[in-house]
Order: sequence, then C-alpha cells, then structure tokens
Amino acid sequence: MNALVDIRQLSVRYRHGNTAVNRLSLRIAQGETVAIVGESGSGKSTLANAILGLLPDSAQITAGQLWVDGQDLTHASERQKRALRGRTLGLVPQDPMVSLNPTLRVGQQIAEALILAKGKRYPAVDADIVELLQQVGIDKPVLRARQYPHELSGGMRQRVLIAIALAGNPRLIIADEPTSALDVTVQRKILDHLQRLVSERGISLLIITHDLGVATDRADRILVMQQGELVEQGPPGQILNAPQHDYTRALIAAAPAFAKRREPLIHIDPMIEPILSLKNVGKTFALPKVKGEDNTFVALENLSLEVYPGQTLAIVGESGSGKSTALRIALGLEKPSTGQVWFEQQDVTHLSWRDFRPLRQRLQLVQQNPFAALDPRFTVFDSIIEPLVSFGLLKGPALEQAARELISRVHLPVSFLDRLPRELSGGQCQRVAIARALALKPDLLLLDEPVSALDVSVQAHILDLLEELQREMGIAYVLVSHDLSVVANFAHEVLVLRNGKVVEQGSVEQIFNHPASEYSRELIAAIPGRHVATRAA
Repeated sequence: MNALVDIRQLSVRYRHGNTAVNRLSLRIAQGETVAIVGESGSGKSTLANAILGLLPDSAQITAGQLWVDGQDLTHASERQKRALRGRTLGLVPQDPMVSLNPTLRVGQQIAEALILAKGKRYPAVDADIVELLQQVGIDKPVLRARQYPHELSGGMRQRVLIAIALAGNPRLIIADEPTSALDVTVQRKILDHLQRLVSERGISLLIITHDLGVATDRADRILVMQQGELVEQGPPGQILNAPQHDYTRALIAAAPAFAKRREPLIHIDPMIEPILSLKNVGKTFALPKVKGEDNTFVALENLSLEVYPGQTLAIVGESGSGKSTALRIALGLEKPSTGQVWFEQQDVTHLSWRDFRPLRQRLQLVQQNPFAALDPRFTVFDSIIEPLVSFGLLKGPALEQAARELISRVHLPVSFLDRLPRELSGGQCQRVAIARALALKPDLLLLDEPVSALDVSVQAHILDLLEELQREMGIAYVLVSHDLSVVANFAHEVLVLRNGKVVEQGSVEQIFNHPASEYSRELIAAIPGRHVATRAA
C-alpha cells in the first residue's frame, strides 16, 4: 500500500546548531492513526511542522526526503506547501484561545478556512459552516457560529478547531496536544468524536502528545521520540507490555496512568485536629441583571471538608464544578456567602485581609503555570526570599543562607540562585515556586494543578519531591487537579465536586475502586490509558 506520508532519513537542523530531528523514517498509511510521544524538546513538534511545511526560517531540512500524498516536499516552494495545507493536510492546534482570533465570530473563522480550501464565497459557505459545526458535535450551530471564542466553553472551542481542520476535506489531520488543557470527560468526548470522524471519512490521524495514556487509547501505532530520534515504535500493546528501549520504559514508569501508587495510605489519629476545615460553605456570585431571570450564580453549596497534618486531599471535578472557588476561599481570597472556614482551630471566616495576613505564613499556594507564577524580572534568589522579606523575618546574610537551604531542599544547585526564570525549564521553575512556598515553613500547601503543564517524567520528579517534603515536614496538601491519574497516585482522600455540590468523598481506594456515584464512575472511566493499564496489570 502506498503511504500517505513517507519520510526517509529526515534531518532538521536549527540555525544555532541544534539538530531537532535526526535521520528519522516514518510511513503513515491512509486511514491509520499514529501517535508520537516524547518529552519537550524531543522533536515532535518540529516533525509535525516539517510535514505541514511550517518550519520557521531558523530551521531547515538538511538530509533525507519528505513525501506527502505523492509529492516531494523536501525542497518544495512555499506555494506548493500552501496548496497542501487545508486540502490534503489539516491541523488541530493545542490551545484554542491562542489559535482562534478573539475579534472574529466563530462562523467567520470557519468561513476563512472554507474560502481558502474550496474557493467559495459568502453566503455560499453559510450552510457548510452549520454542517461542520454539527459534524463536530456542537449544539445550536447557527447560534454558535455567531458567537465569539470567549463565549464558548473550552471543549466547544476545541471542536471549532476540529471543524476548521475538516473544512478542506483533508486526507491527514495532525492533532498537536489536542486535549491537554481539558477535563477528562471533555477530553474523552472530543477524542471519541475526532476518531469517529476520521473513521467515517477514511482520514489519517497523527496525534502529537506527551500523554502516553491518550496514545495507548487512541493510536494504531505509537512512535517514541527522544532528542530528535525515533527510538521505538509499535502497536500500543507492544509498547506498553514489552518496551525495548530504556527511554520508553522510563516514560511508562513516569506516566501516572501506568505507575504504581507512590506512598502507603496514612491513618489519621482521631485525637489530631484538622489544619483546615470548611463547614457548610456556600458561595454565590451576582451576575449582570437580565429581566425575568435570576441574576445569581451558585458556585459552591454546602461544602464541608477537613485536611489533617501529613494528608493530601484532592478536589476533583470538571470545569465549573467549584474547585477553584473552594481553593480561593481556603486562601482567604474569597469570603464564603454561608458557612465557616477554620484554620488551625481559629475561625477565619470573617477576618479582614490585615488580620488574616499573619496566618498566610502557615498556608501557601503553588500555582499551575510556573513561568506565570515567577516574576520574569526577579532572579531565583529574589523569588525565593520574597516571602521572607515581605514578612520581615530575615535580613542580610540570613536571607542568603535561607535561599541556599531552600534551593537545596528542592534539589536544585545553589548556582541557580543567580538565574532568571527564562533560563530554567518548566520543571526547574516549578521547583523554585515550591521553594518559595516553603520559605515561611507552612503547615498547608494548596496545589493548583501543580504538574499539568509539565512532561510526564518531570511530573514524576515534582510529585516525588512533594511526597518527600510531606514525609519529612508533615505538610498537608490540598490538590486541585483535572488529571485523575495524578490524583489516584498521589492523594490520600478525594472529594468529588459537580456544579458546586459534593457528589462523594472518601479514600482514594474507595473513590477509584468502588465509586458510589455515576458521575464519579464517568470521571474514572474517562481517564486516558486506564483500561489499557488495568489489562496490563
């Protein structure tokens, strides 16, 4: 069978001397689904851009051949490459908020793709827009076509990107981390729908992902890339159960969906008081007034939870379930509308910002995006000592000594203290953020998606570090995460939220092995790779 994509000993090199793809060979047949996995810097995106003819000016093909649909694109002109994009090749990018134009309505953006691919003009494309939105599973397509991207949910925005990719009836769709920012249930629906469309149309699908669970669930064949080289390939069962390369084995060991539980469950001493308690907490927000409609939004309703020393409580649920609101109330950034908040046996429900400030030494936040959490103008040293300076706890040489001890505690070299965030990797930045959070010796860390922006092996290192700190310092964690694989491997207790209400709460074993609610069962069933991992075990 002739391959739709035929890559022979391809090498791509950047101007500064880095070889991003090194003598790689790959064939993709018509109708085949292939997943490429690997960490950041492995060359996945460079390979995808080479196929799409979207390599930047700083990169060039230095060896090998690249054939797409019978055309040699190795040294093709921009006009030849553009003729393939949208017609033969479709792209589903990673972040819809970046990829979609916020100033154009959804229908206009789909129309652009239709006009470029099919040469149609307004209003001839109107029916095609509605049809595409229906095909990707968007309800009320006429209404949605008139809306702007910010008026749609994350899942709907991702479906719009799929509709744009399908506009030219391509023979190959390249999906670059298509669901990495979505909740597991939304992720599952998006991937189910994409696969169904691919199957119905006989389209080939190339998935670029760092999520081995997604790859094993969705692909006919998995390719593992490391530092620009293809180190292993094969069907999912072979890759998962009989990996041949050390790097593949390391990826599997680090992937939460396939990893063994990190720590034995702890047993809470009934005589110990909780560090944090939320008692029948509710939170209502006022919305813009619309005549004849209720202008209130209930974000949380009757939420109760307790967190004990040395314990990790995970709060899970889909977007809009109330996870972030609960975290903000625990931090004192939002006041509850009803109920009470207790921290270290003190009622802090109605404390003013000034009165609550001394307690902030005892609880700290680790945010989702380490690059956004650190001031780009501050060195690592400045970032780490910032809380100590703010509270006036240390001065002079004592600050330098504290910074050295803190950076060593998170297993980074002291020489990093002089670096800026842009000089560090994502994992290194997250370690710095953790060091800063530890500066005030807190009893409780609130972890807001602490590893979701990191590669799986880096995730494993950060979770190992957090586990070590908890074991040595007795810190309690509240973990907010949409990655249930991480929760299953890291948490002791799990609280499931839906539409601001507690669906169920229990030990991690109880929730994941014997869920009581249908909603929890849906969340768990949607975890990528879970069924493959269960069969492998």
